[in-house]
Amino acid sequence: MKQMPSFRRQRYLDKILPFVGKPLVKVLLGQRRVGKSYVMGQLIDKLKILHPNSQILYVNKEWEEFSQIQNNDDLLGYVLENVKEGVINFLLVDEVQEIRDFEKAVRNLLAKETCDIYLTGSNAAILSGELATFLSGRYVTIEVFGLDFEEFLQFHQLEATFESLQLYVKFGGMPFLHHLVLDGNAPFEYLKNVYSSILLKDVVAREGIRNVFLLENLVSFLADNIGSLLSANNIHRFLKSQKINVSVPVIINYLHALTNAFVVHKVPRSEVGGLKIFEVGEKYYFEDLGLRNAIIGYNPAKDLHKLLENLVYLHLKRMGYVVFVGKLGDKEVDFVAEKEGIKMYVQVTLTLAAESTRQRELGNLQQIGDNYPKYAVTWNDPYSQGDWGGIIQLNILDFLTKIPTRNNI
Repeated sequence: MKQMPSFRRQRYLDKILPFVGKPLVKVLLGQRRVGKSYVMGQLIDKLKILHPNSQILYVNKEWEEFSQIQNNDDLLGYVLENVKEGVINFLLVDEVQEIRDFEKAVRNLLAKETCDIYLTGSNAAILSGELATFLSGRYVTIEVFGLDFEEFLQFHQLEATFESLQLYVKFGGMPFLHHLVLDGNAPFEYLKNVYSSILLKDVVAREGIRNVFLLENLVSFLADNIGSLLSANNIHRFLKSQKINVSVPVIINYLHALTNAFVVHKVPRSEVGGLKIFEVGEKYYFEDLGLRNAIIGYNPAKDLHKLLENLVYLHLKRMGYVVFVGKLGDKEVDFVAEKEGIKMYVQVTLTLAAESTRQRELGNLQQIGDNYPKYAVTWNDPYSQGDWGGIIQLNILDFLTKIPTRNNI
C-alpha cells in the first residue's frame, strides 16, 4: 500500500472501527475520486497498530499489478494463496465492482471466516443486485463523501472565511485538489477529467448506457436546475423542446444510473408531520460542486442561490441525516432532515434583508407545530442573526462549522 498523507479523515475511521473483527462485510460506497482509497489506506495503518501480527491483503483494481484479478475465481485464488494460518487475515478490495461476480468470492470467504473483509465501490448498484442477495443481513455500508468544508480548510491550510468558502463552492471537495493551486483553469481541467471518467466507467459502461449525447444533456440540465422540483415528465418536455426525442422510461433509467454513480442525489418530497412520500416531483443535488461547475461553468452572480442550497444539502447528508424536501400544504420547506428520531428543518435563502422575504421564507417554518430546531440559512447576510419567532437565523459559514456540531456526527 502506497504511503498516504498524514491528514486523517477521522469521521470515516470512527464509523468503520466498531465493525473490525465482526463477521460482516464492510462496504465503503461513494463517487469516484472522493477519497475512498485514502480512507482505506488509513484503515490499514490503524489495523497494523491494533493487530500487528495480522496479514493484510490489499487489492486495488486501479493498479496494474492487480489487472490479473478479473473475476471471482481470480479473487478467491489470490486470497487463498496469500492468507496465513494462525493470524487474523484482513482483505481490503478497492473498486470491487471491477471484478466480475466478486460477490461469490466474498460470500465464500465470509462463510468460511477466512478474512475480515472491507470493500469500496463507486456504484450503488453493487448493493442492489446479487451482493444484497448473497449477503443479506451480513454487510454494513458506509457512504464516503468528498471533503466537507472543515476538511477542505485543513487540506488546503486555509482559515474559515468567506473567501475560503468561495473557493470551496467554486472548486468543490475532491481531495486531489490539494496538489493544485486553487486558481486558474488547472482545477477545472482535473475535474473535467474526473467527470469523464465517472461518466465512462461508472455510468455508461456499468449501466449499459447507449445514448451518451442524451446523458450529457441530462447532466447539464440537472446542473442548471439544482433545487428545482423535477420529474421525468417535465425533463422529457424540456428535452423535446431542444429537439431531443427520448421516452420517459429512458429518462428514468438514466436518472437512476446517475444516482447509482453518485453524480447526483435524488431528494424526494415528504409531507411535513406525516408519513406520505410523494412519488412525483423530486429535487436533484450534485455530489460535488466543483464537478457541477466544471460541467456547466461557474457563475455565482446567476447561480449562487442554487449552489448555496446544494451546499446545505451536502452538509446534512455528511452529518448522517436522511433528507427530504418538505411539503406543507401548498408550501415548501427546503429540507426536512432526520437522524435517530430527531428532526431539523432548514430553509435556504441568499438574504433576509427584506421583511417580505422573511415572511415568505420563514412563514413556512412557523407553521410547523413541533419543537424540533428550525434554521434559516443565508449567504453572508448581516440580517441572518439571532432568533425570529423561534427560527434560528445564521449564515452559511456558521451553519457549516457549528450546526450540527461534531458531537452530533
